[in-house]
Amino acid sequence: MVAVVFPGQGSQYAGMGKEFYHAYPEVREVFEEASDRLGIDMAKLCFEASEEELKLTENTQPSILTVSYAIYRVVEGILGEVAFFAGHSLGEYTACVASGMMSFGDAVYAVRRRGQFMQEAVPPGEGAMAAVIGLAPEVVEEVCSQVDGVVEPANYNSPEQVVIAGKAEAVEKASELLSKRGAKRVVPLKVSAPFHCSLMEPAARKLKEVLDGMDFGDARVPVVSNVLATEVVEGDRERELLIEQVVSPVRWYQSVLYMRDRGVDTFVEVGPSRVLSGLIRKTDRRLKVLNVEKPAQLPKLEGLR
Repeated sequence: MVAVVFPGQGSQYAGMGKEFYHAYPEVREVFEEASDRLGIDMAKLCFEASEEELKLTENTQPSILTVSYAIYRVVEGILGEVAFFAGHSLGEYTACVASGMMSFGDAVYAVRRRGQFMQEAVPPGEGAMAAVIGLAPEVVEEVCSQVDGVVEPANYNSPEQVVIAGKAEAVEKASELLSKRGAKRVVPLKVSAPFHCSLMEPAARKLKEVLDGMDFGDARVPVVSNVLATEVVEGDRERELLIEQVVSPVRWYQSVLYMRDRGVDTFVEVGPSRVLSGLIRKTDRRLKVLNVEKPAQLPKLEGLR
């Protein structure tokens, strides 16, 4: 069984999707729809923007969604049956579009606003995130609960990597304690805000207003929710979960295990970079993982029909 997964923030790079754009008219259609909906030149943003410009979360989120979904439009004609869709953080919106829960136009507008809301929720410099490597998730949770101030698990990326987020001083204190508890490394992340923690509450409230005004249908193929790490089919429930997702940890490796335990043995990552492919391998090395970000990688999907 095959699951298709879509990347989140951090996977962007200048030139992403360019080869697909020039090779496939359906890819250009997706880019044009994004440009029309947002009033920006999406191709120029993805292909020519500086790293700094692409790193602005209000640009990062719609650009990754556009590239990932545009490539999926090509991939879906090659792949056979898909058992599940899932995505990491903003990648869950791509999963919702692929599954038929959201229209692409609504999704690209929603993530543009989501990026703005998340950026505005915490003043620059007040929040921080750090990746904790080589320590059990339960230990990370325990240490975070002992620190004064807001610091919480934000991404459960693999059984050996948990990202924490919160107030800068609380994240720094937790990082020191986690190193003492035996973490192999604690790496501060270059992010513009502390995503997926309770400090994002203002962003969740504003996002609710946007998503409440959009139509959500039921999924043709189940989407595995970041919040629950279980499948969702009802559109109205998924809308609630996307709002909750902003202030909740991304349960990525638990989502991978959920799909594996229901028969998925092959994961296809569609979109820029190979971040999720690496995390899936770290979760269970027996799983087959393929990624598609350039047309030259399409032939390896032929055997999955």
